[in-house]
Amino acid sequence: MIAAIAGAHTGTHVLDVDPDHDHHRVVISMAAQRSTLLDGVMAAVGAAVEHIDMREHAGVHPRVGAADVVPFVPLGQSTLADARELAREAGERIWSELKVPVYFYGENRSLADIRAGRAQPDLGGPSLHPTAGAVSVGARLALVAFNVLLPDTDLATARALARSLRESEAGMRGVQALVFQLSGGRIQLSMNLFRVDQTSPAAVVDELVRRGIRVGDQELVGLCPAIAANEVAAGRLLEGRLAAAAARAGAAKCRALGDEEHVALAGRLEREAEGLAALGVDQQDLLAGAERTAALTPVLRVANVLDEELESMLGAAARGLRAAINPATESAYAPRVAALDARLA
Repeated sequence: MIAAIAGAHTGTHVLDVDPDHDHHRVVISMAAQRSTLLDGVMAAVGAAVEHIDMREHAGVHPRVGAADVVPFVPLGQSTLADARELAREAGERIWSELKVPVYFYGENRSLADIRAGRAQPDLGGPSLHPTAGAVSVGARLALVAFNVLLPDTDLATARALARSLRESEAGMRGVQALVFQLSGGRIQLSMNLFRVDQTSPAAVVDELVRRGIRVGDQELVGLCPAIAANEVAAGRLLEGRLAAAAARAGAAKCRALGDEEHVALAGRLEREAEGLAALGVDQQDLLAGAERTAALTPVLRVANVLDEELESMLGAAARGLRAAINPATESAYAPRVAALDARLA
């Protein structure tokens, strides 16, 4: 079922598929240019509607439907306004083509409002689709979905802790937090960190430790922007997966050309894609990843397989990795950083 949803549209670049048994959810991350992305989202939502029956669904995470949440996140030169426009178009198509009611969330309405029943669908409703429920569609900047097990904390204390961490309760900037009791009595603090430039997973862990809370296993859900990454994000960097997807697409274009030189280059690009997808999070990894990603653009251009979409993906990935390089690394590797900046200018 998950493979059918993730692979419902071959034109989009699927960056990550991350299922969670306890929450009974899967996060699918994909990237593409506007029209292709919209078609990909429609195909994935359609597959979810076809395969998932909410009457038989169970899981600890709150939800309103089979597709549940469809966020559009601007990358590269695209803007939040662009993402909002695309979200509106997607919502209208979901209702008109699939007859699944749509909530729009964002500036004036939160997912918490929708899930708590404090809102009516914007399109369709008030009755929900009998098997697929509804879909919440919105636009937002990149965030980090970050879970922590609290092995020595009881449920009531954990819930009080979550409240105290939330930005809405004058806690940490950019933190939304819930607590779930998982199988075996495990207590999970589940967070969305939506101001990644101000509060990272490492900052949350530091705050928990400062309060005397013993921190158990940490888990990243989906992908993490490099600027906010800690060790749990190794191999799950948004920019690394974006660059890897571009390299794989370039390899496919090279193989399609069929001559010996392009086929050999395709093999090198596929190996590079594997490395970028697994990129680590220490400063040398990030700098090398930014350099390798920036180098792919001229390689694909010379091979005559670079198009606007791949160039945009590589540019967004390289600049995101560059933004995560700290001043100490800039100083220690000044010539390399200067050359990287010149290439990205």
